[in-house]
Order: sequence, then structure tokens, then C-alpha cells
Amino acid sequence: MIRVCLIDDQTLVRQGIRSLLELVDDIEVAAEAADGVEGLQVIKDCKPDVVLLDIRMPRRSGLDVLADLKEGNELPPTIILTTFDDQAVVIEGIRCGAKGYLLKDVSLDQLVGAIRTVAAGGTLIQPAITERLVKGANQIANDFPSLEPADPLTARELEVLRMMSGGHSNREIAAAFNVAEGTIKNHVSNILSKLGVRDRTRAVLKALEQGYF
Repeated sequence: MIRVCLIDDQTLVRQGIRSLLELVDDIEVAAEAADGVEGLQVIKDCKPDVVLLDIRMPRRSGLDVLADLKEGNELPPTIILTTFDDQAVVIEGIRCGAKGYLLKDVSLDQLVGAIRTVAAGGTLIQPAITERLVKGANQIANDFPSLEPADPLTARELEVLRMMSGGHSNREIAAAFNVAEGTIKNHVSNILSKLGVRDRTRAVLKALEQGYF
């Protein structure tokens, strides 16, 4: 069972999402909060598997919540869920540690798929905002210097990177290629090193920026 914490200042939105997720056998809404201050406490108390986090909220914003939890090393896998298609917010959310970003007009299947993906250790960004992310990708500074010029990605690394961009976990990628999970971990490590980034989300953005897709 994937335990979800839902943080949104709109009661009807929370009720609607809870009602939909109650139709799914392997997902449970374990806690709710109506603003960022309450959300921080609920997350620390509940320790959910996944957080669905609104951005625009009173008292503390979703970005504030992300930043505080990341600083305290208490950030669960988090999906930003918002009505705002805002490039700057997406970039900042990723910087603050969000693993997924979905607009609130997604279908139940898309939401459930995103929850399962981040719970399994993957990342997911809605394709509708990918173009805006690419345009803003150069705002994300490398976490450590990449090789100059960078070594090109191998054919297999490109295949792994494409699956990473779809939010697949190492285990899922290993199953798709019929190889050991450790082999995929090595490929992912090489990809991050060549692109000069520290996590999978930044790797996908960097690859988009450099024209790999």
C-alpha cells in the first residue's frame, strides 16, 4: 500500500482527489493538510510514501515546504500538483527536490501512474510542460563540473536515459533490457557523471537541453 499525504488549501480539491484515489487498491490517502505550515507537521508525523503538494497556499507555499523538508533531510518523494503552468515554479520545485510535476487537469490514470512511479524511486514530469522546462533548463546550474568536452553517451546509455525520462525506475529498466539492476545503476551513474548532474530529473533536463531527445 502506497501511503499518500495530500496538501492543498482547496477543500473541494482535496475531497475530489481523495475520492478518486479511494478507487485504487494500492494507494491510501493517509493524511491531509490545508496549508504549508500544517503540511510540514503532517508530513513529519505521518511519514508518507508520497506527497501530493499544491504550490500556491497560505502561510507557507509548496516551495517553502519542499525547501524546509529538504534542508532537514526529511523530504519524501513529492509530486507538485497545481493549476499553474509556470516555468519558474517548475524549475524551482525541481531545485527544491520535487520528483514529479503534474497539472491538476490530469486524469486519474496519469495521477496514479505518477504516484506509483515516484514511490518506486522514479521521477515524472508531465509532457505538456516539457518544452517550457527545456527553455528554462539552462537556469539549472550543474552540481559539479562535467567533462569539457563531455564524453558522448553510448547507445545503451541513451536507451536508459530515454526510459529515465519516462519515469521508469532502475528495476523497471533492468527488466525491460533483461539485465541486472546493478548494471542499470552503473549506466545511470555514468549518465549523471557525463552530464555533470547529481540526480535523474536534472539528467533528463540536461539531455533535453543538449538535444539528445
